[in-house]
Amino acid sequence: MHFANPIWLWLLIPVIGVCGRMILPRIRPAIPYARTQSISRHKSSWRMLLYYLMPWIFLVVLLLLVLAMARPRRNLSEFRREANAISIMVVIDVSGSMEALDLSRETENGVEYLTRLDVVKDVFSEFIDYRPDDLIGLISFGGYASVLSPLTLDHNALRQILDTVDIPPPFHDPSSGAIVNEDERMTAIGDALALASSRLREAETESRIILLLSDGLNNAGILEPMQAARIAKELGLRVYTIGVGTTGHAPVRITDAAGRQSIRYAYIEIDEQALQDIADLTGGVYFNTLDEEGLSRALEAINELETTPVQQQILERFEEHYRNLILTALILLCACALVNVNIKRNVL
Repeated sequence: MHFANPIWLWLLIPVIGVCGRMILPRIRPAIPYARTQSISRHKSSWRMLLYYLMPWIFLVVLLLLVLAMARPRRNLSEFRREANAISIMVVIDVSGSMEALDLSRETENGVEYLTRLDVVKDVFSEFIDYRPDDLIGLISFGGYASVLSPLTLDHNALRQILDTVDIPPPFHDPSSGAIVNEDERMTAIGDALALASSRLREAETESRIILLLSDGLNNAGILEPMQAARIAKELGLRVYTIGVGTTGHAPVRITDAAGRQSIRYAYIEIDEQALQDIADLTGGVYFNTLDEEGLSRALEAINELETTPVQQQILERFEEHYRNLILTALILLCACALVNVNIKRNVL
């Protein structure tokens, strides 16, 4: 707690002087008079009590107004502090292969079926908690890449956006049963990487990285992954790549044209060499994750690799208390006015 305008506290000196003048006894001219013990005494009424209290109430009003002008307030945030701030653009694969259930969890009640994307979202949400001072953005890509969130410090909003990330469901042709949106469920790694590079291009922080999470082969888009990696290198960006899962057969939840779901095994291939080459070219690191713990360890390693001390300015926020003081003073002032009009006249 402190005062924003402490200079107004000097007005307390005359207020204290008035208080002392009211307390100290004053010597007045007097004349002798007869003893009054035999005169019957009347008990003091509440009107008389209020009459004598009014000067003190006015004094309290003055005190409250002086304190209000000094603006007492409580600081809710710091002005400057050291922080490890970097700009991170997270690029998440939402292609059809991310529906694989090979990262599901074993629980006491049985298997909790989770897609690869479900696990990535859970772990990435924890990653955000470890980077409270960083600018973090989000891009999702299947056959097309799209920016879901620009670089932001509003991590609560980022988490809400992350919750909405999902794999495009397959739409079947009623006549043939073929999937008509197959291009949306493909993997355009090169285009997504180039889009992330363009978004980090104007970032003000010295350290700028791309975190690419994918589990498939590049089979869509305009740019090849290595073309996009060279663009990132020219812009001074490091790319950390994380391969989610491994090549092989994995359980996948299948929905047929009639809307019925079943779990079948499908062959999924991950291009680990391409992810490794992207990381090597840009000065990043490639991580292969076989389970949720491996994904968490990869993000923890990135936390240790990427720290850049900077001076970060934080806007000050205060909790003001002068309003309560002014309100109390006004209430007392109105009460004194009512006493003066309705009671003092009767006393005199």
